[in-house]
Amino acid sequence: MKIHILLLFISLQVCAQQTRARVDEIINREMKERKIPGLQIAVVQNGKIVLSQSYGAANLQYSIPVTNTTIFPINSNTKVFTGVAVMQLVEQGKINLNDPISKYLDHLPDEWQKITIDQLLTHISGLPDILQLLDPATGNIGPLKNESAIWEKLRTLPLDFKAGEQFSYNQTNYYLLGKIIEKISKEPFSADFKKNQFQIAHLTNTVFGDSRDIIPNYSASYRYNNFFDGRKGEAKLTNTYTEFPDFVRTGAGLNSTAEDMANWFIALQAGRLFKNPATLEMMWSPGQFNNGTPTNWARGWGITKPRKNHRAVGMSGGNRSVIMVYPDDHMAIIVLTNLAGSAPEDFVEEIAGCYDPDIVKADPLTYLRKNLREIGFGKVIDFVKTERKTNPSFTPNESELNDWAYRMMANKQEKEALEIFKLNVYLFPKSWNVYDSYGEILLKMEDKNKAIEMYRRSIQLNPENENGKKILKKLLSE
Repeated sequence: MKIHILLLFISLQVCAQQTRARVDEIINREMKERKIPGLQIAVVQNGKIVLSQSYGAANLQYSIPVTNTTIFPINSNTKVFTGVAVMQLVEQGKINLNDPISKYLDHLPDEWQKITIDQLLTHISGLPDILQLLDPATGNIGPLKNESAIWEKLRTLPLDFKAGEQFSYNQTNYYLLGKIIEKISKEPFSADFKKNQFQIAHLTNTVFGDSRDIIPNYSASYRYNNFFDGRKGEAKLTNTYTEFPDFVRTGAGLNSTAEDMANWFIALQAGRLFKNPATLEMMWSPGQFNNGTPTNWARGWGITKPRKNHRAVGMSGGNRSVIMVYPDDHMAIIVLTNLAGSAPEDFVEEIAGCYDPDIVKADPLTYLRKNLREIGFGKVIDFVKTERKTNPSFTPNESELNDWAYRMMANKQEKEALEIFKLNVYLFPKSWNVYDSYGEILLKMEDKNKAIEMYRRSIQLNPENENGKKILKKLLSE
């Protein structure tokens, strides 16, 4: 009997080592290709951290390596903590998702009165973005000097659209959620998070702050100078500097480690942050537009993959960090990096596939990426056609393809991006947006005539595509 137990133990150890080797291979490949200075990863399975590993440099200037206690900005991953804070209040009966925000906040403009808490959580409120009133260079308070002045100005701006009609990601939604949390809890949202999440999950390295704050073991942050501004020529690695005013930190103000976030997820799924499992399911479920169709977002979570097998929900932050949760598989993967533009959401599901190979096939985009790496992007449409003969439901998500292509375009992978935009046109010929995006890459690659054709098609499908009209007018006048 002891021999059998020993053999089983040895077999499990070998399997774990092989899985770890596959993860290392993916991480090292992606760090090299994306030129990521430093990275942390944590993997949770069945309530335990089965992998916690660090790679590369936390600080290039002083050659300081990343360790498991190195703290990274998690940017918009902060929103998942805000989502939990709101859902805790829902569970306690202190708010209702369908309540109008005017029930909790005073002095709102008339057209804001009926916007609901759920519409804030899922970014379908139509509210103007508070970021336009902040300093574009740093993200901090600009000419308006203080929160009060910013709030007064924000209230004068019109809605971008009627609440519930469209999706538009903006920071005002989570700014107002922070105000509602404070109104009900009668304490700063930072204190609410600490008491009701950080302490319960034993998070020792999770703090609010930005580039101005002194945070022990804080990683330097980097970006390539062509990622955001589209500069031509060789990309140069530069330091980043970011400020998050205290009052908007419910949207992007937290810093953490992969291990802390793994422990937070363990507490979340073990029922230590919510008392009722139904609350967790509600948080991970999309909201609804006015016409009854599901929203792009779940409540606080920006990645929703409601597939038949291995459903997933997650969030990315700053184009540099990601948490991906597989509720039915009792698994979560957290990847944090110190490079803006590294987009770990592109490869996180391939890592999940190291623990369950079926996940790669369950996610069409990951399966596509993995195969294109071997056959080349020029064969993408033929590959999809072949795959759909045996699996008619094989259809990568339109917005995911679009986002991936734009990230490649930003990273100067224009030929690869072109093929993915072309695939989107093939898969979704009735979508005005795919033609608009395809026209953009064609313009970038100086194929003006075909770009004109794509913009015309986009406007035919959506006569309200004002940006497309503007570009087309300019192209025709040249």
